[in-house]
Amino acid sequence: MSRRAPSLDVVPETTHPSVARRRRWPWLLALVLVAWGVWALFARSGARAPAGGEPAVKTGAPAVPVVVATARQGDLPVYLTGLGSVAAFNTVTVKSRVDGQLVTVVFHEGQFVREGDVLAEVDPRPFAVQLTQAEGQMARDRALLEDARFTLARYRELYAQHVVAKAELDDQAAKAGQYEGMIGLDQGLIDSAKLQLTYAHITAPISGRAGLRRVDVGNVIHATDPNGIVVITQLQPVSVLFTLPEDNLPPIMKKLTAGEPLSVEAYDRANQNQVATGSLLTVDNQIDQSTGTTRLKAVFPNEDSALFPNQFVNVRLLLDVKRGAVIVPVPAIQRGPQGTFVYVVKPDETVDVRPVSIGPTAGADVAVESGVSADEVVVTDGVDKLRAGSAVRIRTPESDATKPKPGA
Repeated sequence: MSRRAPSLDVVPETTHPSVARRRRWPWLLALVLVAWGVWALFARSGARAPAGGEPAVKTGAPAVPVVVATARQGDLPVYLTGLGSVAAFNTVTVKSRVDGQLVTVVFHEGQFVREGDVLAEVDPRPFAVQLTQAEGQMARDRALLEDARFTLARYRELYAQHVVAKAELDDQAAKAGQYEGMIGLDQGLIDSAKLQLTYAHITAPISGRAGLRRVDVGNVIHATDPNGIVVITQLQPVSVLFTLPEDNLPPIMKKLTAGEPLSVEAYDRANQNQVATGSLLTVDNQIDQSTGTTRLKAVFPNEDSALFPNQFVNVRLLLDVKRGAVIVPVPAIQRGPQGTFVYVVKPDETVDVRPVSIGPTAGADVAVESGVSADEVVVTDGVDKLRAGSAVRIRTPESDATKPKPGA
């Protein structure tokens, strides 16, 4: 009986559930990464604008809050701006024209004086004495002249009777002529003394405002004193000297040559408040080569004394007025690689990028030559997050001011 070999039954290996899960995990992770990459690729490609190069706005994006203004049509003044300083229309240092002791000062410091008003007086007594002496000498010389004339008349009668010689007659005529010359000299001395008396009363040569007194009563003053007694400045009218670039000179000279008046406005140091209004008087006769500017002089009535000598002012020269221009606020103008443009709000509350050509600027307004029509709405604030087609929500500047501050 043959011996039966034992049979070897192959039992199939059973995989543990935890091992199977570990083998599936890498595949699931790979699938998730692939799916995320595909989604990111489609999302990026969908955000691109197909034609205009501007990013397209995703559907359902929140509206951007903006401040807007409406373009209007009107007249826009064209100004040339410069820096200037106020100068007195006339400035005079009042000095004494004679030497003597200052005995009277009539004016008050800061007083408005008129031409011809007496300001001070120098002791007139020495000049009165000189006048008395000159008048006495005149009286003496007149008496001598009269006697010489009578004697000359007798000599002529005697010469006619051949009693005196011709030489004696000529000597007497010369003596009478000398006395006539003395009379003229005496008259000059009298006029000089009277003039000195007049100069002893120091008067205002112009109308204006008196400054601080530079000498006190009791001091001996001289005609050669450099400081004088007081300085008078004419403030009504007053002038303003300012500078403009030399490129602005041709249109200004064209207006002046044609006799057209040019209005000039003076603003304060902060360039916020208008101080006075005047007119352009003239342009300097040369250009400063170091700065490329030229000086101009304007005249202001200054009836309210708002302008003061050496005061700094901002000057605006009205060169022209642009009629019927489309006007928008300056903040609405944006600049990019392609030039200037504005964001125009459409009726569906989305924005459109509109290239524009701008003209002159006047204060907070600018003229638009092309690209925007009157009554169109443009964005003036909140343009940082805008793109072509962005949805916007119109807000007012006051709403930002009323928002509570952080931490309040």
